Amino acid sequence: MSTIYNDIIHNKQRGQKLLAVLLDPDKILLEEIPNVIEKVNHSMVTHIFIGGSDVAPDKTHQLVTLVKSKTVLPLVLFPGDIEQLTNAADALLLLSLISGRNPDYLIGKHVEAIPFLKSSSLEIIPTAYLLIENGKKTSVEQVSKTQPLKRTNIDAIVNTALAGEYLGLKLIYLEAGSGATHPIDAHIIQTLRHETTLPIIVGGGIRSFEALQNAYNAGADMVVIGTAFEQNMSFLDEIKQYNEHIS
Repeated sequence: MSTIYNDIIHNKQRGQKLLAVLLDPDKILLEEIPNVIEKVNHSMVTHIFIGGSDVAPDKTHQLVTLVKSKTVLPLVLFPGDIEQLTNAADALLLLSLISGRNPDYLIGKHVEAIPFLKSSSLEIIPTAYLLIENGKKTSVEQVSKTQPLKRTNIDAIVNTALAGEYLGLKLIYLEAGSGATHPIDAHIIQTLRHETTLPIIVGGGIRSFEALQNAYNAGADMVVIGTAFEQNMSFLDEIKQYNEHIS
């Protein structure tokens, strides 16, 4: 049986790059969803992530249910808290914020989620989540009360990611944060790519075709766009051509 994680691995092996759009339940109105998803369905997007750092109860379930009725794309939860869990989605990135040292986001929230997850139909994908300094304080930093890793300390970033891999986590997510002033440096992605065979997801600060291409060329297997799409839905039209330019 094919799973979302296996599909990511398969595409990585084929060299096929993936693109996810992140929908934040607190930043998008339900009445906007039909138009938004129609645009997504006609774009190069391969996955839809749903989640945010601070989302009101039930908003995630409502959004996921509506989105699912409008698309066949995989819906993946990208939760900031256990209240964002819903069986209406297809999969869950079980994020461990290994760049920080707050036990709640290393293991505490995961323990709280177990009563739900034990009977859940969600595909659970253990994910090493690394917040990287981007020039401004992000909502992830505020909510998790953790400090991002310095973007100049590449050894610390790579070693942290590899620690996650050695612990058995299956994906590495490099996060610059919502509204990042600049994306993850290509050199960071490239260095990590040489050290791990795990799929690498990169998000935050991707606001141009050039930034998208740089992330892919450096070794990202999937790129996530959020703020750029929230502020300018034509952004997807502007990057339709990326598949022709990425080796």
